[in-house]
Amino acid sequence: MLRQSMAGSNIDNDIVLIEQSSTAPQLEVPRRMNFILLGLCTEGSANYQLDAQEQNIGPGDFIIVSDHHVVDKLTTSPDSKGLYIALSIDFYHETIRNVSDLSTLFLYARNNPVLALKEQEQNTFKEYFRVVRSKMDDTSNHYRRDLVRTLLLAMFYDLSNVIYSNRMPSTGKRQMRSDAIFTDFIALLEANCRSERRVGWYADQLSITPKYLSESVKAVSHRTPNEWIDFYVIQELRIALKETTKTIKEIAEELKFPNQSFLGKYFKEHVGVSPKAYRKL
Repeated sequence: MLRQSMAGSNIDNDIVLIEQSSTAPQLEVPRRMNFILLGLCTEGSANYQLDAQEQNIGPGDFIIVSDHHVVDKLTTSPDSKGLYIALSIDFYHETIRNVSDLSTLFLYARNNPVLALKEQEQNTFKEYFRVVRSKMDDTSNHYRRDLVRTLLLAMFYDLSNVIYSNRMPSTGKRQMRSDAIFTDFIALLEANCRSERRVGWYADQLSITPKYLSESVKAVSHRTPNEWIDFYVIQELRIALKETTKTIKEIAEELKFPNQSFLGKYFKEHVGVSPKAYRKL
């Protein structure tokens, strides 16, 4: 529930805006995100881990954290300030439901969760934040929700344009087919990584060859499908070890590992420590 995670201007449980003036948004960490978080650091600094990868932000840095990611070890400097927008997954999809070309922002964010914005780009986000908050606070407006959704859609277009114009490598043509395959692959992976770890299975679900899947995924993300599969499985294991009291044997059974020993070797190979040692960290 967004209102339980963040306090500020809000509409039901779908969108919350907060202007951080002293402390960071109160996220229970480590935790798997069940909403989308956008934010601009305006002063000070912050440090956190996203899917076990350390992230550092300072003034002018913009963060994008989508659902399913795991946030941990959030610390902020005493002078840290920022503007944050949290969206429920349903509200996000409701906002972009008729748009086929806005996945770019979150595709890019999977590999680049922190963007350094130029001054004008920062000012654009601040203006959106101001206008969206004013519409959210106008509870007498019958069209408040629709107005906010429309403004957010415009903001997503502007943010996506920043990525297209300044961050995405120029290839002479837009890799829309590869983008679509990568998006569908990640959606399948998020839903099935607990039980399916074969590239061939995912290729079959997408009605393409494993080779074409591998080429498309690597072209967009610079990672292979196997690397993405391992990444998601490891996140599932981290969560299970840290947030549940299930035995390692039970976790192995739930995630369809042949046995506890195989899980232990797999985890240590990717994380560097055994499941038992990780649970004690």
